Formats: sequence, C-alpha cells, structure tokens
Amino acid sequence: MNDQTTRPQPTYGVIGGGSWATAIVKILCETQEQVGWYMRNTSAIEHITSEGHNPNYLSSVEFNTPQLLLSNDINEIIGLADTIILAIPSAFIESELQNITVSLEGKRFFSAIKGIVPQSNLIVGEHLNVHYNIPIESIGVITGPCHAEEVALERLSFLTIACMNKKQAIRVSSAMSCAYIKCTISDDIIGTEYAAMLKNIYALAAGIAHGLGYGDNFQSVLMSNAIREMKGYVKKVHRMKRNINDSAYLGDLLVTGYSLFSRNRMFGTMIGKGYTVKSTMMEMNMVAEGYYAAKSAYLLNENKGDDKAKTPIINAVYSILYEGNAPKKVFKKLIEKLD
Repeated sequence: MNDQTTRPQPTYGVIGGGSWATAIVKILCETQEQVGWYMRNTSAIEHITSEGHNPNYLSSVEFNTPQLLLSNDINEIIGLADTIILAIPSAFIESELQNITVSLEGKRFFSAIKGIVPQSNLIVGEHLNVHYNIPIESIGVITGPCHAEEVALERLSFLTIACMNKKQAIRVSSAMSCAYIKCTISDDIIGTEYAAMLKNIYALAAGIAHGLGYGDNFQSVLMSNAIREMKGYVKKVHRMKRNINDSAYLGDLLVTGYSLFSRNRMFGTMIGKGYTVKSTMMEMNMVAEGYYAAKSAYLLNENKGDDKAKTPIINAVYSILYEGNAPKKVFKKLIEKLD
C-alpha cells in the first residue's frame, strides 16, 4: 500500500503493465500531477521505482517516479482514481476484473483494449456494462491510429476518445493531449471499439500476404477491401451515422496494416512464412490481439445467420489460424473475392 498522506490522489488509474499501458502513463504524466498505475509484476514495479523506466516494455521512456502511484493491488488503484483506463490484453482482462472487490459506483472506465473478451464474446465496453453493471454513459473507448512505440519516441500521434457522455470525452481528451498527442472525440463507442478489434484481424491478413510474398500492389487492394468489409460488419452490430474514412476507422486500419511496429502484422507475416501459431506465439513473446479477435469476430458474424455481414478476409484469417488450412491455398481463394 502506498502512503497518500503527502501526495495528491490520482484522477486517472491505468490498469496494465505492457507497452500500451506504459505509453498511456507517459502521456498522462504530461498533464497530471499524479497517475495511478497497476501492474501484477512486482519486480517491474521495483525497477520503475528505482530506475525510472519499465524494464520490459518501452524501456526508453523515462518517468519522474514521484508522479507515479505504483501498485500490484488493482483495488488500491481503482479505489483511489475516478477514471480507470484499461490497457490489458483482452484475453486476460476478465481474470483481472474478477479480482476487484472495491465499489465501482461513480467510477468511469475507458477501454484502450483492442479486442473481444473471450469469456463473453463482447467488446470490453459491452462486457463492463452487462457483467459489471457499469452505466453505458460511464464507459468510453481510447483508440488510434497510434502505436505505443511512436508515443515513446514522442512522434506526433492522434487518438480518438469515444464516449456517449460528451463532457467525459472532452475531459479525457484534455488529459491525454500534449505536444505530441492530438485528440478528437466521438460518440460512437460501439463502432470505434469494434473497428479497433477488426483492424487487428486485417493487419494479420496483411502480414500473411507479406509472408507469402505478395507485394505493395496487392496490399493496397487488400486494405481497400478491408475498410469496406469493416464498414459492413460495424453497420451490422451498431447502425448509426459514421464516416468510415475517419482516422478512428480507416487511419487505425492503415497504421496497423502497414507499420513495422504492428505486432499483428508481424504475427501474420510469420504465419505466412510457414510458422505454426504456437511457434509464432513463442517467438514473439507478446500478445497479438488479432489472433483472439479472428475467432470471436468470425463466430459472432456466423451466429447472425442470414443477417451476417460479408467477411471474406475475416473468414480467410479464421480458416488459417483455427482450421489449420494452408495460407497459400486460402489466399488463392481469397483473391477471387477481392476487387
């Protein structure tokens, strides 16, 4: 337990110890006097406290440690902060949420997670609302286009802050805006979160194509088909007026599909080169959200029956990752469905 007698109480608490959580803490330290930070790894906490940087992720980022309230007790951070930012891989979020014993009344949750909770097959915002009774107006989404590695380098990046409560969106946007981060706000919390999940699947597809030896010309066709596929999928799950060409949708898709920092593209590239899923996971030693998202997105769409969206790219990725079909054969068939 940290001594709070001489330090201000943090307004924001970040849950997670990975690269994206580290980047978010860095951003918040630009505007906040105190930032709460929960991570399970006690040795990482000790290292940050003594050395001022995360030893495992974005180690070049130097923190002013008096700004940080570090804890391996999730209840301490959630109990102190009024706005909680979740930045844990979706596959592990429920196991962390189950450890919460403090009251969540009055707390605001913003998800920076780009995936589906496997235990419920829901995006994080819907999972919080359905299973933890968090009011929908107290839930928000933080999405890109933005890579943690470029935040660490303080390269100009853009974030989209989505929340039905416009005042809360503006508030979080202000807290996360600095010289190298520009924020826009949106009320499309469902669409932006689904788009953030889907773009990882399309980045996997881009990586598989790269691993198979397809060039830039094909990649451009794949991405143009992907944004149309995303539009149709998101429209099926949440119909509202949105511009799919906005940065929260198209921009995030492009940076994840093309960037060398994209772990989903890297995962796909290794699959395309002939690595198995298991060997790819062992080699990368990090979570590629698109792997889990491919199964959830595919099954969610299939369960819609006649009302399902047309998703040849998602179907192809699912076929390769979960049905064990050869990438070369699957992509040969996929090509016939692209235009």
